[in-house]
Amino acid sequence: MRVRIALLVAVTLVSGCTTGTPVADDSAPPSTGVVSTAPATGAAGPFSATDIAWLQLTVAMAQRLLPVLDLVPTRTADPAWRRLAAQMRAGSGTDLARSHQLLADSGAPATNPHEGHDMPGMITADELAALRSATGRPFQRLLAAHLRAHLAQSVRVATAEQQGGVHQGTTAMATAVVRTGTADLARLDRLDRPPAPTRPA
Repeated sequence: MRVRIALLVAVTLVSGCTTGTPVADDSAPPSTGVVSTAPATGAAGPFSATDIAWLQLTVAMAQRLLPVLDLVPTRTADPAWRRLAAQMRAGSGTDLARSHQLLADSGAPATNPHEGHDMPGMITADELAALRSATGRPFQRLLAAHLRAHLAQSVRVATAEQQGGVHQGTTAMATAVVRTGTADLARLDRLDRPPAPTRPA
């Protein structure tokens, strides 16, 4: 299972950049087109290809999410949605900075291998344009769908890093992402509940 998860994250998510559900192949050799399979060494031990792949994906997902969260104060007056967006923006900013630092420690290239790729959990240019043209409840409905997709995918790949990564600092960050993402999903579910039906007079 450990090898299967490592291949899932390091090979399929990074070099494949598909929008469908990735399928790991235990017989396939690791790709060398994006990250090196030789472990790099950092302050808390070696980085594996899985660690580097997850960090690169975390950077790409955070960079797509931040413009969405920045829209919230101008597109809805609801204080609960504004609070959620502010909390998520702070957390995403922290994750982005930490991921950049860990990638620098690993010696991985500073370039984003996912630049221009639309992957699960990432909002597209057209979806961002639709959000920019919406306000109030229509905006909140669109926002909820995109945040849910982002959070679910973030938790999914962070769980894979928890189980398949080797670098202590990176797996610790993945644990924090799973914890925070799960809590944010619960908050989002409370906000995005359908309105209660009105009773006849």
